[in-house]
Amino acid sequence: MPGVHRLSRPGSAFARGLGAGARLAVRVTYIQRRGRVWQLVAEQAARRGGRVSAADVCAAVVPGVQVTGAWLSAAPDAQAGHLMQVTDEVGRQLAELQLTLGEGPLLDASGSGGPVLASDLADAEWGARWPAFAMAAGRAGAAALFTFPLAVGAIRAGVLGLYRARPGPLSDFQLGDALVFADTATMLLLDAQDPAAGSIGPGVGPGGQPAGLASYRAEIDQATGMLTEQLGVGITDAFARLRAYAYANDLQLAGVARDIVARRLRLSADPDLSLRDET
Repeated sequence: MPGVHRLSRPGSAFARGLGAGARLAVRVTYIQRRGRVWQLVAEQAARRGGRVSAADVCAAVVPGVQVTGAWLSAAPDAQAGHLMQVTDEVGRQLAELQLTLGEGPLLDASGSGGPVLASDLADAEWGARWPAFAMAAGRAGAAALFTFPLAVGAIRAGVLGLYRARPGPLSDFQLGDALVFADTATMLLLDAQDPAAGSIGPGVGPGGQPAGLASYRAEIDQATGMLTEQLGVGITDAFARLRAYAYANDLQLAGVARDIVARRLRLSADPDLSLRDET
């Protein structure tokens, strides 16, 4: 629905090509939509009892766009990034599957800079694009996925992902709202990176990230660092080795990382072999 994407942003080339009256109508619609979305996000923050953060966008977008669940990842470039917030277990699994498999809409949206709208994962198009992920996502409980890059110009902040348990596209109205939710998350993530923003409260990371998710990614990063020493390879190859082991053994990436950090698991240079520390 490219027309909806253009109309949702009053400063776009499409909007500039309209007459003055039409441009005003587009701007008024956008401002009204942005105000409604911000109100939903602020209400979510009030229920949580904290200042507004990107994590509140992730929670508010679910009823706001009428999807089953959502996740928010922060990344400076075209990669899966750090999992910031999830609304449920399925959302967490979807984010981790893409990190483990190295394919999926999150990576595509981050790399292309545009939304990826997969309204039916059973469709052959998505199975061909993401042969491993599409099947695994279906088993996890997702039938449709919609991902939106969080970006301002060349600055990449992350990706907002939505899923539905049943197939079906977003309506034009829902897509317009989803784009504004993504804009709002981008603003809040970038604001959270500003040192002048100050602390946002105990047990909460940047952008409102729960402390548990912060430690989740820290373990993955720590395990990757340990593998660079153990295997004598760079960060990219070490992470690929970690991801390959998790995929080959049908394990969660975070669980494998936790075992490596605790020295219960040691990976050999040969990807077909692994050594478990019995102590």
